[in-house]
This record gives sequence, C-alpha cells and structure tokens, in this order.
Amino acid sequence: MEKTTILEKPKPQASCGHGHEHTHGGHTKDYIIIAVTALLTGGYWFGLLPSIAGIDAALIAAILCGYPIVSEAIRAIWQRGDTKVGLLVSIAIIASLAIGEYFAAAEVALIMTIGELLEHMTLEKANSALQKLAGLAPLKARLLKDGVEQEIAAEAVQVGDRLLVKPGDKIPVDGLVTAGYASVDQSAITGESIPLERREGDTVFGGTLATSGSIELVATKVGQDTALGHIINMVREAQESKAPIARMIDRWANWFVPLSLTIALLVYLVTGDIVRGVTILIVFCPCAMLLSTPTAVAAAIGAAARRGILIKGGEVLESAGRIDTILFDKTGTITLGKPQVKAVRCFGSRDRAFILGIAAGIEKRSEHHLAKAILQSAAEEDILPVEPDSWRPVIGQGIIAGYEGIGYLLGNKALLTGRDIVLTAEQVAYCDAEQALGGTVVFLVEGDAVAGMLVIEDPIRQEAAEVLSTLYPKQVASLVMLTGDAAAAGHAIGSRLNIPVIHGDLLPGDKVNFIKEYQAAGGKVAMIGDGINDAPALVKADIGIAMGCTGTDIAIEAADIALLSDDLRKIPEAIQVSRRAYKTIGQNIVVANLINIVAIGFAAVGILGPVAAAIVHNAGSILVVLNSARLLRTAETVNVA
Repeated sequence: MEKTTILEKPKPQASCGHGHEHTHGGHTKDYIIIAVTALLTGGYWFGLLPSIAGIDAALIAAILCGYPIVSEAIRAIWQRGDTKVGLLVSIAIIASLAIGEYFAAAEVALIMTIGELLEHMTLEKANSALQKLAGLAPLKARLLKDGVEQEIAAEAVQVGDRLLVKPGDKIPVDGLVTAGYASVDQSAITGESIPLERREGDTVFGGTLATSGSIELVATKVGQDTALGHIINMVREAQESKAPIARMIDRWANWFVPLSLTIALLVYLVTGDIVRGVTILIVFCPCAMLLSTPTAVAAAIGAAARRGILIKGGEVLESAGRIDTILFDKTGTITLGKPQVKAVRCFGSRDRAFILGIAAGIEKRSEHHLAKAILQSAAEEDILPVEPDSWRPVIGQGIIAGYEGIGYLLGNKALLTGRDIVLTAEQVAYCDAEQALGGTVVFLVEGDAVAGMLVIEDPIRQEAAEVLSTLYPKQVASLVMLTGDAAAAGHAIGSRLNIPVIHGDLLPGDKVNFIKEYQAAGGKVAMIGDGINDAPALVKADIGIAMGCTGTDIAIEAADIALLSDDLRKIPEAIQVSRRAYKTIGQNIVVANLINIVAIGFAAVGILGPVAAAIVHNAGSILVVLNSARLLRTAETVNVA
C-alpha cells in the first residue's frame, strides 16, 4: 500500500517571472548576488571601483545579476512558450548593454532581483500557514498489535490499526476512541482554547494533543485523508488559485511585449534618440501590476489560515469582499448545535418512559441533531430504545415507523399536517407556548392521535448577539435567519438577537430558493451553516461558509470558506480580511499603473533616463509587495469590535 505524507513540498508561487528559482528559505545565492552587485555598482557610481582587470565594473555587475534573468527568460520561451514579462525585462537589460548604459543595465537587474526576493519572502511568510499545519503532524505512533505496544512512524499507520495515545502524545491520525479517556487540545487546528473530553465512541483528529488521560483508538483516516491533510491541501490549492482580476491581468500581459517594442520604436523614430527608446523598454515592464494580485491573495489566505479561517482561493477572497447579504442557518450555527430535551408532555395512556423509549428507538438510525438529544435523554434516564419494525425518513419533516402492527410518526407539524393528524386545543396551546420561548416541539403520533410532545431547546451561542450586531448593519445590508424549525421558534430566537428577517418551517430546498430570491434582487449572498444539512444552500450561495467543519469532508467540499472552530467571531473576521485584501489589490493596481504611465511619459520626452527609469519602475514593484505584506499583519489584529 502506497504511503502518503500529509504535506508535500509547496509549489512555487507565480511571480513577475524575471529571474531566479527560489526554494523555501533558500536565498543564500540571491543574497550573495545582490551583495556583490551592489558593491560593484556602488563602487562604480562613487568612482571607487571604475573597473576590474580593465573591464568596466558596471558591466561585470550587469552580467552577474542579469544573466539569471535573461537565461530564465530564454528557458521560459523554450520550454513553455512564455513571452510575457521575463522577455521584456531581458530585452531592457540587453538593450541597455547594447547602447553602453552598463550602470542602467546593472541597476535594472539589481533592483528587479531585490524586488523578486521580497516577493518570494512575502509569499513564503504567507505559506508559513502550511508549514505550521505540517508541524502539527506527529512523527510517531504507538501501534497495538496482539496486546503489545510498538512504536512506528506515523505515516506507516493504516486504516483499521489499533493505536494507543498517552498523556502528552500527539494523536497520529483521525480515529474512533474505543477505550479510555483523555482531555484533547484541538486549539492548533480549530482554535478552540478549551480542551475537549474524549472517551469511547468519540472521534479524534490527527495532529491534536492529548494533554491528560490515555485512550485507545481505531484509525479511520490516515495521511492526506485526515482532517489535517484536507486542511493543508485546501490552503495550498487556495494560494495557488487566481482571482478573476488576476486572470484579466495575465491576459493584458500578452500585449505588453509587442506594445512596449512598438512604443519604444516609435519614440526612437520620432526623436532619433535610442536612449529614450531603451528607457521606454525599462519602464514599460508590468511587473508591479502582475504582482498586485497574487501577493495580496497569498498573504491574506495565509494569514487567515493561521486564524482557523480557510478561504478556498483568490476568486472566493474577491467575492467575499463584496458580500452584502448574509443568511444564517439556526441550529448549530446561531445555536450551539447541542440540543437537550427540556420537557416531555404525555397524552392519553402513555407515560414518559414509553414516549422516550419509542422516540429513542425511532431516532436510533437518524443522524439529525434532534435525534441525539432524544437518545441522550433516554440514556440519562436508563430508558432502553424500542426499535421499530419498519423505518422511513421524510426529508425535512421526520420519520414514519411501525412497531408491532402500530404506525408511528415522529417529527414536526408538517409531518402531521400531510397525514391529516388533528391537534387538540390543549396540544396547540402547549406547542405555541413552547415555541414562543424558542423551543422546538417534536410530535410522537401513535396510530392517528398524538401520544406525546418532546420539547427540545438548543442554547444560543454566547457570542451570537455581539457578532450579529457587528455584522448588521455595519458590514452587510441584510441579515436573515433560515431554519427548518417552526417559524414561531425561529422568531423567538431571532427577536432575542435582533435579527430583522426570519424564515421558518423550511425544507432544505426552501433555503436554496430563498438564496435564489436574494440573488435575483441583486444581493451578493453568503450562506452560513453546518456544512452537512446545509450543503445545497452552501453551494448555491455566492459564498458558502461552513462552521466548525474539522474532519467533515462534505463541509470542506461544499463551502467556499471553512471555519475550523464553532466561533461565530470568525465570520466578521473572514469578511474583513477579504475586504482588506480586495482593497489592497485595488491599491496595488492603481499604484502600479500610475507609476508606469507617468514614467513612460517622462521617458518619451527625455526627462527620465535609463538609470532613473530602473529606479522608478522597480520602486513600483517593491511598493506593491510591501503593501501586500501588510495583510500578514492586519489579518492577525482584526477584531469584531
């Protein structure tokens, strides 16, 4: 069986394309070239080192620093047919040398090499999110085989292996706890600061830390299939993707080589000054514009990933910055997603034990969040589930079951309405009163009459009010809550949180329809849900945001932005990071184009010579890179205040 490691070597980021091959952190050669070239050009400029062995010092500097740039351009043409910026930079260097402007050629090569070095350092700092995540991956695992503990490499673990985790150990793979108890710190992945208790039946994730206790587990996912592996791959793919504006800039770049040569030739023909023509070639390179988007995207996505916000790429980042409408799912998003049975109301001859027993039996096969509350309540009261003879789910409504020849319905009011079950006045009043308090009422029908009503409540997240007030109306124009629960229960929750619009009694398809409505009205819609039940809505929205989806493949696939924790405060952070990135891209493009346009004009009339042109042109590239690098800092200090 082929083994896969969690992290492969990151692919190099797209750059201006004018020179050196960089590896992560491997810049020694660049430092040496820059230092030697700077000494030669500086010595030449101040007259301290006019020549070496009779050869002009500036010419030596130009060849030393320019050779990697020109050779890379030739290789790009030969191997990939790339005739964009690398070729244009090389033409500018060669043209400067041809007319004897050795210092200008050296300066072009030197400043471009410095600019590219800064660019790669910025991208590498952004990629540090990958390196930090990779650092979470444990190197060793304790394999249990025939009752004997054996230490093996973590990458050698296979699905189905039984493992032992002791206090202080990193959990090597995703798995299911089969014995023992441990307190597990998941903060490095999810951002949750409080360790979680994990015992038999619970799932654990690779890369998390057992702070106390000891557990045995069965490996369910290994290598790149683990939650950590999914996260790393997602961040890598996101940083390599391009925003729409970047693809547009790439298309523009195809015109720069012929356009620059044409303008340089026209300037030469009109003025008869070859120096002006060469100066045009130097300032015309669109390096700054090409760097404007990828550096900002990589910096923003990398910084967000370190805060547990996984953004799936440049296109998502750009779209998230324009969101004006947010639709929230209620259960598991605005509420904790940990519902509890608050009350059981019995009707007729049936008692609480029977109601909980038959309800738990019917819900035993269900993955619905309310099912877990009913099963937990029955277990706490030592009531054994009464499993039905037949079982059929009705999406968005409940379950139809049969036991010993009697038909049962367990679900919401829509399940009853479609089957002509009539509620008594007492039952209607009780239901309305509980829903007005925010409770969810589950009906148990035996035969053709209601035998019991289970009231389930799900606590509201502590930070929900603060976050929603931050989002609306400060960040978005519309805030909406969607829920499959009764409209009355939804309104009870919404009114406590000042949510202006609430839609209840929804099937999964209804949520998708509401998203279409808001989109048809011109809104840029974000849907926020748990990533499983809300997968269709997450896909349909302009931006789908999945809450607390660590290890959930469906969430990662369906959502555009995945939050690794259940902290709602990550939502305004994600929006702010996206908007800052979008603003930064705009600033970069304006600065790059403004510098180029002004420099071309000055070069054409002879105000700007080759040396000054090199400084002005490359200053634009450096400004763009440094401006993008600010996102690495601001993304870490963003808050919801």
